[in-house]
Amino acid sequence: MSDIFSRCRDLFAVYYHKRVLILLLLGFSAGLPLMLVFSTLSFWLREAGVDRAAIGYFSWIALTYAFKWAWSPLVDRMALPIFTSLFGRRRGWMIFAQLCLIAAIIGMSVSDPIENLERLAVCALLLAFASATQDIVIDAFRIESAPEKMQAALAAAYQVGYRSAMIVATAGALTIAAWVSPDSQAYSLESWQTAYFVMAILMGVGLITTLFAKEPEVDTKAADEIELKLQQDFAKRYPPLFAKSFAWIYNASILPFIDFFKRYGKSAILILLLISCYRISDIVMGIMANVFYVDLGFSKEEIAFLSKVYGLIMTLLGAGAGGVLIMRYGTMKILFLGALLVALTNLLFAWQAYIGYNVSFLTFAISVDNFSAGIATAAFIAYLSSLTSSGYSATQYALLSSIMLLFPKFIAGFSGTYVNAFGYINFFIAASLIGFPVLILIALVNRANIQSATKTDAETTPELSQ
Repeated sequence: MSDIFSRCRDLFAVYYHKRVLILLLLGFSAGLPLMLVFSTLSFWLREAGVDRAAIGYFSWIALTYAFKWAWSPLVDRMALPIFTSLFGRRRGWMIFAQLCLIAAIIGMSVSDPIENLERLAVCALLLAFASATQDIVIDAFRIESAPEKMQAALAAAYQVGYRSAMIVATAGALTIAAWVSPDSQAYSLESWQTAYFVMAILMGVGLITTLFAKEPEVDTKAADEIELKLQQDFAKRYPPLFAKSFAWIYNASILPFIDFFKRYGKSAILILLLISCYRISDIVMGIMANVFYVDLGFSKEEIAFLSKVYGLIMTLLGAGAGGVLIMRYGTMKILFLGALLVALTNLLFAWQAYIGYNVSFLTFAISVDNFSAGIATAAFIAYLSSLTSSGYSATQYALLSSIMLLFPKFIAGFSGTYVNAFGYINFFIAASLIGFPVLILIALVNRANIQSATKTDAETTPELSQ
């Protein structure tokens, strides 16, 4: 018995490491802002009487996450004045982003969507930009702060913190707004402002964690040598200042993309197309989910528990199941299964729209939908991770995760207009149908992978192809 206990203790010892706790808290800091410009903000705007079409357009603010690849090379390679010298390369950028996040959330907390919707939009845009920047830095910090054997534990801790923050930013914010509101059935500006101010205070968790974290020690010698060689080559044709600038830009921004297309060749375009479309069904549906619940008459408390707490638990269970299925059947098969399930489960909400207010059916629909989303997310993260190379993982992952959101978020911006024109039943059916072409893309990418592997085997063992 003592031997079994000792083995279990050794197995889980990694989770007691300081770095794991730090990633848990940084995950909380990363997960909190996302819902404040997405789901929770949609609820606030709808309860304030903002038109559904305007809410749909407002969701375009979240497109900022889809463009984070554009400035990820700057975050990766550029020293931030004052902050870098005081805290280090990674911690300096994190603290800067976290201070911007706190300022943006406070700005939202003193805004009124009825009197000054534009100011709220500007603060939300700053929040999204700072949040995306923080995501870039935390990904790099995680990769650089521990050896490969610890990365799984760090990633797991990060996800727990991230998902916990999503609960706080959705169910927690809705609950605070409900508590502060003098009338749960009427709109109260003060209740929403209070909820967002509390969220700004909770962002202090990430700031304090970063201050106490240790700056990772990274050997940048190889990258510096490449940049120096490029600078010398450019110096033969351009003035020194231009040569230095061109070398930096090329090394930080161009080489990671060249590496990706060099490794995947013609299949790269097909892969990027799959990434850009994989989550289209659930993102388009998700923009109108809270608006749909409000219009059907569900209370804040019901939505907070069913959609945010219970639904998130089902997502985590689905992610766990997805991990087991991936180990057994491989990534591509479960990627296909996840896309199929997400597309099909959107039809449950079309039925919900048909039957109207029904807590029991909503519980069932959210359970199945979130469990399916968990499987799809687990497979998709595994797939994205497999596409990056060790030399450019931070910039490439930022690019791929940005592409993942760009097209779906753009299409989702028209969701409110579509609902106004055709109603919720047609909307959820359409949200389901647009997920099925993704299955074709997965099949094509899988076929390309098989052909590439076969070609490689034939080239490395020519006697077998004769």
